Amino acid sequence: MISKENIFSVSEINRHIKNVVESNIPQLFIEGQISNFKRHSSGHIYFSLKDNYSSIRCVFFSSYNKYLKVKPKDGDKVICGGKITVYEVGGSYQLNVTKLIPSGIGELQLKFEELKEKLNSEGLFDSFHKKKIPRFPEEIGIITSETGAALQDIKNVLSRRFPCKIKVYPSIVQGKTAAKSIIKGLEFFKENPVDLIIIARGGGSQEDLFCFNDEQLARKIFSSDIPIISGIGHEIDFTISDFVSDLRAPTPSAAAELAAPNKTDIIQYIDELKNRLDSILLNRLQSEKMYVQKLEKKLNLFHPEVKFYELKNLLNLYTEKLVNFPIKLHKKKEYVGELTNGIIINLSEKVKKRTNAEKDNIIQLFGKIQELCQNKLDDKNNNLRNIEGKLLEFSPENALKRGYGIVRKDLKLVNSIGQVNVSDKINIILKDGNFDCLVTKKNKSTIL
Repeated sequence: MISKENIFSVSEINRHIKNVVESNIPQLFIEGQISNFKRHSSGHIYFSLKDNYSSIRCVFFSSYNKYLKVKPKDGDKVICGGKITVYEVGGSYQLNVTKLIPSGIGELQLKFEELKEKLNSEGLFDSFHKKKIPRFPEEIGIITSETGAALQDIKNVLSRRFPCKIKVYPSIVQGKTAAKSIIKGLEFFKENPVDLIIIARGGGSQEDLFCFNDEQLARKIFSSDIPIISGIGHEIDFTISDFVSDLRAPTPSAAAELAAPNKTDIIQYIDELKNRLDSILLNRLQSEKMYVQKLEKKLNLFHPEVKFYELKNLLNLYTEKLVNFPIKLHKKKEYVGELTNGIIINLSEKVKKRTNAEKDNIIQLFGKIQELCQNKLDDKNNNLRNIEGKLLEFSPENALKRGYGIVRKDLKLVNSIGQVNVSDKINIILKDGNFDCLVTKKNKSTIL
């Protein structure tokens, strides 16, 4: 009996089949012959893979096929790696290709891909584990054939770029025993440490380079405490040793260039640093010189000798005024006397009849004038005594008592370092005597 629970839509069935197929069939490789090959304008490739009995549709998206070294065509026998997917709308399945390998080299390539995927999943290719290549290696170890061109290429590059020691471990770099030979080279440098190791060999076929895809060798490279640069084959060749090394170079010569800096660039960089340092020092020197000159001006401005001459000039000015003051005062008295006599002589009868009180007022006024003159004279005398006190305070004698000294050369005062030379004899006067000195060193510092 048919029930609604047993009735499904086409979409439901196709979706179910898609889930079952895609979740139960892992990544796989399929070998077959290409037919119905077509490259779309988008870059995607569509074809069928067939054998004598059946075929399967394949799609090779452009994001994967752009790395192809060989262009496939109808009739080619290939090995395709990828994932089986179901196209729900059409109810069909296909292989989404991620790798395409010509069947002739398929066995070696499959081994390479399997080991690559295995080591990558273990993290041996992660950049986190990559050791830093030393910038200035003193000694470089080289593992390569001692008769190959790769060794000579590396030596030529290193001799041209940077002078450093080279230690060569002659190794087999092709064939079944090559991987073990290279491992022995790594063990040799573990016992005889160098700053950096280069594993190198020139170009060759995939079979020639396959010894560098050895798992034991890859793990030995990964565990090395010494940084390793791989320079294997040509630029288009990749090996497992390239992926697991700390740095991959496209060729042996390129490995040497990456291992050592260019001495010309280093010399140029040192020259640039020297010029920058000279500029910084010159600017600092000029800045300090300006600062010293500023301090010197301040010191000259407040020097006791400068203050002394200022007060001396002020004292001379007040002394001159004080000397001239009695003369001016006498003239004022004469003027007042003449004015008084003139007033008395020319007094009219009316003035003579003024009361005695008015005469007393005149006498009092004259007394006040004399008092004011006397006060003025006293003030001037007090100012003179104050100035004399300040002059004595800043006099050379008091300066000597405060710890200053007077320097003389050939009985002449010395007030600048430019007036004396090394080996000159000078005389220094202090508060309680003087003594002779011999100049042994000059220093333009103004700091006491």
